[in-house]
Amino acid sequence: MLTISQVTKSFTGRILFEDASLQVNRGDRVGLVGPNGAGKTTLFSLILGEDSPDEGRVSVEKHATIGFLPQENAPAGEETVLEMACAVSPELTKAQRILKTTPEDSAQHHEALHAFDEHGGWQIEPKAKRILAGLAFRESDFERPAKTMSGGWVMRAHLAQLLVQEPDLLLLDEPTNHLDLESLVWFEQYLREYPGAILMISHDREFLNQLVGSIVEIAHRRLHRYRGNWDSYIEQKAAREVQQLAAYKNQQKEIASLQLFADRFRAKASKASQAQSKLKQIDRMEKIEAPLLREKTVRFHFPQPARSGLRVITLKDVDHAYGDLVVYRGLNFEAERGQRTVLVGPNGAGKSTLLKLLAGSLAIQRGTRELGHNTKVGYFSQFRVEMLDPKATVLETARDMPNPVSEQTARTVLGSFLFRGDDVFKTTTVLSGGEKTRLALVKLLLDPPNLLLMDEPTTHLDVGSIDALIGALAQYNGTLIFISHDVYFIRAVAKTVLHISAGTLTPYAGDYDYYLDKTRATSARAALTSSGKLHNLQPTVAGLGEAGAGIGDPGYKLPGMRETREQRRAEAEERKSLAKTKREHEKRVRDLEMQILKLEGRRKELTEELEKPETYEAGGAATSLNRELSAVTADMERLTKEWESLGAKVSANS
Repeated sequence: MLTISQVTKSFTGRILFEDASLQVNRGDRVGLVGPNGAGKTTLFSLILGEDSPDEGRVSVEKHATIGFLPQENAPAGEETVLEMACAVSPELTKAQRILKTTPEDSAQHHEALHAFDEHGGWQIEPKAKRILAGLAFRESDFERPAKTMSGGWVMRAHLAQLLVQEPDLLLLDEPTNHLDLESLVWFEQYLREYPGAILMISHDREFLNQLVGSIVEIAHRRLHRYRGNWDSYIEQKAAREVQQLAAYKNQQKEIASLQLFADRFRAKASKASQAQSKLKQIDRMEKIEAPLLREKTVRFHFPQPARSGLRVITLKDVDHAYGDLVVYRGLNFEAERGQRTVLVGPNGAGKSTLLKLLAGSLAIQRGTRELGHNTKVGYFSQFRVEMLDPKATVLETARDMPNPVSEQTARTVLGSFLFRGDDVFKTTTVLSGGEKTRLALVKLLLDPPNLLLMDEPTTHLDVGSIDALIGALAQYNGTLIFISHDVYFIRAVAKTVLHISAGTLTPYAGDYDYYLDKTRATSARAALTSSGKLHNLQPTVAGLGEAGAGIGDPGYKLPGMRETREQRRAEAEERKSLAKTKREHEKRVRDLEMQILKLEGRRKELTEELEKPETYEAGGAATSLNRELSAVTADMERLTKEWESLGAKVSANS
């Protein structure tokens, strides 16, 4: 249905694609990935016909329709939400307007009614309402002017329009950014049954795992296709990189050998023609490019917060209601130093309300909020970008704190979140939603509180930035409580889970997989919004009364690090075993480094001997030296591979 054939495209003097090709057939589910600036948005522009390739062609099957959802900033005019969702053709939109504004007995009204019927209006409107409901619009929202709603809800209305239209090829650019958890689960299920083909850019690895049948990566200016979902792509890519690196090294070795011969003998009359032949052989080779180094996660060390007391924050007998809607009654909650807790539960259960009560951004209606000794609270809300000064530059914003870090430190952290070069001198007013989110994160990481409260921190972040955030939080030594719909992020960060439903808090003294196991969840995504009665769990946590005690029960407490004696003993044994293994690995790494250094020295000696003309005058000397050089090089490659593998394990366990 879509064919991209041998396309070359340059942008601002940089080649994005060179001889790139891709085929998308009906029913395909394809994820498009690549680092920031690789050309994902440009590829969408080429497919949509908004831009043209420098060479090659992009062709779409005759009569095939394409629908596109941009990442942000979709327009909204005077139309209502329902009209926007139903605007699948100009004729139908015009008919809808006339039907609303003309008398029923007028000729114009009758003509519009005929057009409405001819273009499927009777089927489209009920379908639009179902889709809008799935995307969490209330029935009372249907007749609201779209422009009166927030940008996120406008994006949902545009998404509804695309789903109503059902184009043959759906292009989605970060479609989950503006969806809450329940809408995301609904959307994921809807796309499973979608009749057309889908090509999507997404940072949500779980979303890609559940939906796509192949991943297309933009790398080395080409489009590389991997069969399977995200996890399969990661495995295949690693294997491919190993193969490419081996092929690259072998070719470089061959080139070096040919070049060495040419350099040595080009001035010698009897060997000049052979030397020239070697150079031509190098020129004729199809050069293998070196594998791109994967972008590292954060390696900087940002300032750490002051140590808080063991009890970080406490809510006692707290009530909170929005008008007649009671969210909490008699809420008792306590967080201890070092916890990393994710809040899960259905929409409206009170997850964001709990974060706001903890942050102090919601007034306590009844009860008390007590901060522990030396506790400093930081709240990363869903509306964090509104706190940025639109006139300040990116660099000024990052350093705007009581004790500013050095410009070098600020730029290092900014670079990890994709603000590089002159980007740091942009004013925040020109930044996209994603860029503002990244900047707000940088600002928080450079002056971190010891109680960090985060509401959907990965929204608008790409995969590299999410990995950077995970790396930063791995260093963080304070207390973290957060909400997220990103299963990958939750698994990487959370150590405990707190389920919230109907004003009741149920703690799980383990990570997200422990929670899935205890609740017998069938889906990691759906379990985030589970509202049913959770399966019987007997948490053994100090301060918790009977198993499953609710927020109103005496002694209720969020679990900290107080495990049973058996748990502590098992964990101590595991730590001892891991420490022993780590020491063994570190010793082996040191031994390997010494062996590699010796081999490097010997290789240098052998190379120097082979560069001497007299070596080739002694019978058999050159052959012997070359044989030893090959053996030394092979040993170095083998030991280096082992050294890299063990080094990665040591770093991961540091």
